Amino acid sequence: MCYPLLRQLTVSTTLMTVGIGIISWIALPSSFTIFNFGEHKQLFFCVAIGLWAGLVIGFVTEYYTSNAYRLENFNYVADSCQTGAATSVIFGLALGYKSVIIPIFATAVSIFVSFSFAAMYGIAVAALGMLSTIATGLAIDAYGPISDNAGGIAEMASMSHRIRERTDALDAAGNTTAAIGKGFDFGSAALVSLALFGAFVSRAAISTVDVRTPKVFIGLIVGAMLPYRFSAMTMKSVGSATLEMVEEVCRQFNSIPGFMEGNAMPNYATCVKISTDASIKDMIPPGALVLLTPLIVGTFFGVETLACVLAGALVSGVQVCEKLLSASNTGVAWISKEAGTLEHARTLGPKGSTAYKAAFIDDTIGDPFKDTSRPSLNILIKLMAVESLFFVAH
Repeated sequence: MCYPLLRQLTVSTTLMTVGIGIISWIALPSSFTIFNFGEHKQLFFCVAIGLWAGLVIGFVTEYYTSNAYRLENFNYVADSCQTGAATSVIFGLALGYKSVIIPIFATAVSIFVSFSFAAMYGIAVAALGMLSTIATGLAIDAYGPISDNAGGIAEMASMSHRIRERTDALDAAGNTTAAIGKGFDFGSAALVSLALFGAFVSRAAISTVDVRTPKVFIGLIVGAMLPYRFSAMTMKSVGSATLEMVEEVCRQFNSIPGFMEGNAMPNYATCVKISTDASIKDMIPPGALVLLTPLIVGTFFGVETLACVLAGALVSGVQVCEKLLSASNTGVAWISKEAGTLEHARTLGPKGSTAYKAAFIDDTIGDPFKDTSRPSLNILIKLMAVESLFFVAH
């Protein structure tokens, strides 16, 4: 199902590599110097390593989330649903954690190679390289919600079971493409944040820091704590909105005459209002955490402590992003079981069976991780660095 989109991504990466190589050969000198950061050379390789690291992340994500490869791990996740949601969560998270090893190494290699050629400027260029296929990446990412909405429309329109099976298959493929888009987002965010951190350290004239200094070490551990606190706030917001939504749905089931018999329509507007209000109001505290932390730390504890907070948030944020990316990959495995798109999964029972209910619960658990907390963490690590860089200049 995802092969045409992945072929498009591969072709885009190849064409961009050739095009950037030609432009670099024609327009760029063999070496150049920016301010006092030393001589830079072979800028083309910095862009290329970012491009191909993004492609590696995309293919690895697709390998661990697509049912086309018939991974044994998927069968383990499906089989574990027979004993309930708890065992399925354990096996699913194990699969997800396994899937993040290669993306981390791909990002690390791109950082090392680009830094070797052009220092921090090379890392920034590598981030641009990874984002140079953003049009294709957005097209791949948009496939997910489009197919998901198609399934919802088919359900609300009471279409035949055969049509619903097709939309379920499209939905499972769409979740795979969405996971690929999140992988690109993670890689570019890590590179951009590291480049911004380098700019902040340079602008603040910080040459070295001593981790034995109390304020420095405190800055590191506080910075490492911020992504966890931020994720907790966003996931709690989703949980609160879900609870309110469930209560509203139960109220409609019990209060609308003829609803259970299919003779009355539900009140969709109220449910939409609950989601909209939660998405606006519950994002104020996480936003305040991101915006106020650099100001408070920089004002009261100095730029060295702030630099350590940024470093701790960057390293911790990348790891938490990877954990939540694993939840994204895990969620696709759960969805594949819940949608019945795996042949092995179909043998475990129809809709309404114990295995199906467990998979449905697991899918619900994975959604706040992969669709809320993980994309928001990219904003956390980038926005804190941008704000710190802005205020240190003033």
